[in-house]
Amino acid sequence: MPRKSRRSESSPMMLVAGLGNPGERYAATRHNVGFMVVQRLAAAHGLALKKKGHQGVYGTGRIAGIEATLLLPLTFMNLSGASVGSACKSLGVEPGDLIVVHDEIDLPFGALRIKAGGGHGGHNGLRSICGNLGSGEFLRLRIGVGRPPQGGDVAGYVLNPFSARERGELDQVLAAGVAALETLLVRGAAAAMNEFNNRAFASPD
Repeated sequence: MPRKSRRSESSPMMLVAGLGNPGERYAATRHNVGFMVVQRLAAAHGLALKKKGHQGVYGTGRIAGIEATLLLPLTFMNLSGASVGSACKSLGVEPGDLIVVHDEIDLPFGALRIKAGGGHGGHNGLRSICGNLGSGEFLRLRIGVGRPPQGGDVAGYVLNPFSARERGELDQVLAAGVAALETLLVRGAAAAMNEFNNRAFASPD
């Protein structure tokens, strides 16, 4: 018997925004893991991210029965709020129906954390979104990318590709990110937190 969705047919549209930087130069970098997860979610559910608008590319469809728009802002990370804010306004999406997927240096590579609300924690993409929406009360899927060695440059670290070891395990981390988003959409934040927040999806260093 299929599991019931937590949302009815009349529920509002969900917006899932993956954060990153546009262009081939940044495509494989740690800062773009939000793009990677949302692209994989779209592919898994047959959603083409080909519509242009809201200073990004997006697609709309059903994910496990839930109506959702998937968005990749093309504004560069520091201006993500312009794209996400435009989509929220156009689609009538309230902060509580927004999920932002982003890289997180304060988590080890392969760790996932679902969080409801909060500040930006120094992440410039989140800073821009919070500023544009006037609220931090949206859902976040944080994808751990780890920190550089002590004394290393954080900006350079996140704008560089994953290490060879990380690339070997990235596929399973992205798959876990997709599963976490599906759980968030269908079963809600509490269920997703219980299932994903205390698990590692890559080998420890």
